[in-house]
Amino acid sequence: MRSEGVASEAGSPRDVEPADPVGAITKRVTAAIPSFIVAVIVIGGWEAAARAELVNRLIVPAPTKIFSAFVELFSSGLVWEHLRATVFATTAGFALGSGAAFIIGVLCSFWRPFRKVVEPYMITLQVTPRVALAPLFVTWLGFGLSPKIVMAATICFFPVFVNTLTGLLTTDEEALEMLRSMGATKRQTFTQFTLPSALPIIFAGLKTAMTLALIGALVAEFVGTSQGLGLLIDRFTFRLAMEESFAVLLTLALLGLFLYGLMEWLDRRVVYWTHEERLSRREMRSRLRSGRERR
Repeated sequence: MRSEGVASEAGSPRDVEPADPVGAITKRVTAAIPSFIVAVIVIGGWEAAARAELVNRLIVPAPTKIFSAFVELFSSGLVWEHLRATVFATTAGFALGSGAAFIIGVLCSFWRPFRKVVEPYMITLQVTPRVALAPLFVTWLGFGLSPKIVMAATICFFPVFVNTLTGLLTTDEEALEMLRSMGATKRQTFTQFTLPSALPIIFAGLKTAMTLALIGALVAEFVGTSQGLGLLIDRFTFRLAMEESFAVLLTLALLGLFLYGLMEWLDRRVVYWTHEERLSRREMRSRLRSGRERR
């Protein structure tokens, strides 16, 4: 058949030979060099300014002092209990908020009257400064984990809702019509075409939502809690223990990078075909480039 011939000529992502792993690593290292140089310059300048007393070392400590405090926090075991509390509140809030957003987004994509009723409330929730809700949640739910989870869920809700609704509503109409003409049910169309097509957009919202969930949990910890990294920052800053405060900030930065990297890893495992297509296009461009050079 003609379609089979075209498919065989173009080739699927899995048919493309894997790129040279050494070359891929070399490209990644080369691409990271500028960022590494900038980081060295910034940290080195910061260290030099602190040692020369161009900045107040009581308020802005040297990076070496911050790293020493970072190591001390983890070796003493002080940070572990608070880290576990923040991670649990973040992940639980993310699961609650993104799960609710996905379900409501799916319902809105299927049922237009429901979307017309829900959308004004979703927009109102988005434009309302969620930080202002933290004192209310703490007052209503107390100083435990509950206000942190609710705050994290509230902040991470909107990106997943918008991306889910957008992804489900922007599928190929011609492909949908073809599936309907072939007798596919609504359930089959949704599970085998609409949802897979929307997954790249949904995962973009999930990656944003994960980092926002961490911010939401921290905001609730600043307002009032008995455990958490936000509480540690409050305590250290109140005592002007800035080295320890910056060490906790470093911990939060590493935690945020880890959570984002986790979502990126899940994205590559679940929505693998988009990454394979991207790699195949890069491989084809590389082959074309090498062919021109040989000529």
